[in-house]
Amino acid sequence: MAVRACGLIIYRRLQSAPSSKVTDGIEYLLLQTSYGTHHWTPPKGHVDPGEDDLQTAFRETQEEAGLQASQLTLIEGYKKELHYPVRGKPKTVIYWLAEMKDCNTEIKLSEEHQAFQWLKLEDACKFAEYEDMQAMLKEVHQFLGSKE
Repeated sequence: MAVRACGLIIYRRLQSAPSSKVTDGIEYLLLQTSYGTHHWTPPKGHVDPGEDDLQTAFRETQEEAGLQASQLTLIEGYKKELHYPVRGKPKTVIYWLAEMKDCNTEIKLSEEHQAFQWLKLEDACKFAEYEDMQAMLKEVHQFLGSKE
């Protein structure tokens, strides 16, 4: 059976972006793991017994980034599943999209992560080494641009 994890792609809009495109002022939150290859990822984690997927995504976001569900706005219409092997076993990660209500809210990392960055799309894709994560970030960015 595939390992199942859930998380949130969190973004914020910077107000000081006087530009023609709304998406120019968007930054994505990535956390750097304090284990393994220290890869960068949105907050995510394994589903606990009795939890539904979205509950897991919010719980993991609170545990890993210190963000409460009340500080985020879940964006309707976006949900993405990624499938990839981890140590030879299949893994499914489901992501939803959420916007920070206050772009200055403090991020409080757990011991699972050693750093965080707010990154524009191009930099977020550089930090996220995996192609499927890069593709998802680009897809999210396009999705946000199409909603305006």
